[in-house]
Amino acid sequence: MKKTLSAWAKILLGCLILASGFVFFINPYNIVPGGVYGASIVLHNLFPSIQVGTFGYMFDIPLLILSVVLLGAKLGTRTIAAALTTPLLMNVLSRLVYPTQEALEALDPALLLGGCLDMSDHLMLTSIIGAVIIGFGTGLVIRQQATTGGSDIVAMLLQKYCHIRFSRAILLVDGAVVGFGLLVIGLGMGGTDNAGQPALYLSFYSLISIFIISRVIAYTINGAKNDKLIFVISAQPLTELHHYILRDLDRTATCIKSSGLYTGADKEMLFLVVSYKEVAGVKLKIKEADPRAFVVVTDAYDAFGEGWKQLPSSASELQPE
Repeated sequence: MKKTLSAWAKILLGCLILASGFVFFINPYNIVPGGVYGASIVLHNLFPSIQVGTFGYMFDIPLLILSVVLLGAKLGTRTIAAALTTPLLMNVLSRLVYPTQEALEALDPALLLGGCLDMSDHLMLTSIIGAVIIGFGTGLVIRQQATTGGSDIVAMLLQKYCHIRFSRAILLVDGAVVGFGLLVIGLGMGGTDNAGQPALYLSFYSLISIFIISRVIAYTINGAKNDKLIFVISAQPLTELHHYILRDLDRTATCIKSSGLYTGADKEMLFLVVSYKEVAGVKLKIKEADPRAFVVVTDAYDAFGEGWKQLPSSASELQPE
């Protein structure tokens, strides 16, 4: 029960963080970071009386139904709750931070929180901050085996029926949304002499936000990915290294009997995974055990098993690829 309540609290917190990133740093500046809410920002420019979160509902609910009908997806209560809670929080926050209905419809950053958070002259900074906040909130939700719905469902449909890779489909969806934003917002600025540049700049900020959001989501879900994979090949027993791994590092490794391709002589190959902080100590101990040892150190993208993460199951981890 405690674990379940903690998961629900993290989902709610993630949705709140996600909504805050949009309300305070993205929506007021017409930055379009792809996805459902990026499209919602564009449509809000066409229909100011309808809030961004409301457009989110208009996209999310049909997409959730499509995922069940066309993909046969079994949507968990966490995904449904996250997809329906985020637009609600976005609408509530928007009404709280703007003083009037006119300011809310215009999403005027000069009136956001009384003007104390107006970043109109720092669009690069606001796009970066907003992307980091959105990425962290989304990653927090995904870590609890839920999604916020949206463009990932469209990407899965493209993957299934058009045979497009999921990652490429996401890029196509986000690119289409950014292009839509460039068209609509560009037309909205048509009265100025230099209308093309602001719209073009906003599109660049949008692309930067999309990239940062994806990187922050990956970091939030998977961590820093600083584990290292080490192969050690030696023509002599590495007893001292064995003791160091077992006693000092409190880890284990795998010994693989091998032979040199040229000499045919028997060799010992040691396979182990350590954190990046432990690499220097391992290399020093290898040099003490056998200065002529052949050593390869590379990144370990993921490590599962005793002492590391548990292996994922299809029911508990999202694997859209």
